[in-house]
Amino acid sequence: MNGTQKEPEPGKSKALLQFLAGGSAGLLELLLLHPLDVVKTRIQLQGVHANPEQLQYSGVMDCISKIYHYEGVSGFWKGIVPPICSETPKRACKFVIYEQFKPLFLFGAPQPTALTHAMAGALAGTLECAILNPFEVVKITQQAYRKDSLNTLNVAGKIIRNDGFGIKGLYRGITALMLRNAIFHFAYFGLYQGLKDELPAYEDRFAEFLRRGAIGFFASIVSSVFSVTFDVAKSRIQGPQPIKGTIKYKWTAPTIWTIYTEEGFRALFKGLSVKMMRAGPGGAILMLAYEYGFEYLTIKYC
Repeated sequence: MNGTQKEPEPGKSKALLQFLAGGSAGLLELLLLHPLDVVKTRIQLQGVHANPEQLQYSGVMDCISKIYHYEGVSGFWKGIVPPICSETPKRACKFVIYEQFKPLFLFGAPQPTALTHAMAGALAGTLECAILNPFEVVKITQQAYRKDSLNTLNVAGKIIRNDGFGIKGLYRGITALMLRNAIFHFAYFGLYQGLKDELPAYEDRFAEFLRRGAIGFFASIVSSVFSVTFDVAKSRIQGPQPIKGTIKYKWTAPTIWTIYTEEGFRALFKGLSVKMMRAGPGGAILMLAYEYGFEYLTIKYC
């Protein structure tokens, strides 16, 4: 695979292969790891003023136990439809943007550096928010409630009727989402490509597979630590408010400050353990599926 990969012609054919590989990688990662996203969201939504529609969870295992006890296995897959609808095109577009815009961030270097990958990744992660945000709002609304398995279209319709399409409705929390994505993807792509270039590659295909997977795992874990505070703020803004009819969490900075003053510094990292449980394998799966998928498509069709 090293040194024998056939490069597709630049332009539409290469972008198409990146689109297909990125979309497939995103869908695979979602299907395997969505239950952990449900657990993470439930924990992050907890504040000092409990929403009556939500149980309180003392930790990750307590959350998993209560979801299973009260909602059954299907409870772990709440909110799966919006990500399925958004993940394939979103990840596909992200990888195309990431690959196509890397030349803009060479800064005079003959080859892409770790900074090149970080900047291109941050740009791609930020731009995808225009597609992602409405699906995130619907997904978190579905994940927040334990009593019913809420229909996706009904939830979306209710949000639009009550709050509209703008920053009070389907695009609420977009600033927090953009900040989360920019920070996460800057660290993730920068670390992954930087370490992959620095650490020696293996001739053995399985050993090389494990090397790339380990780097993706590590890069995603570190990126989660840097971005989790904005993920908590996003969940609070996009999810059900603690007091019905009153908007407590509206903007990113005030939300972070409110969480800090009411719940302490540790609350800014709520859900980090389960986020890392999801992000580590997710980061490995995503890059492995994308890179090997792209290589396969290149060999087969170019």
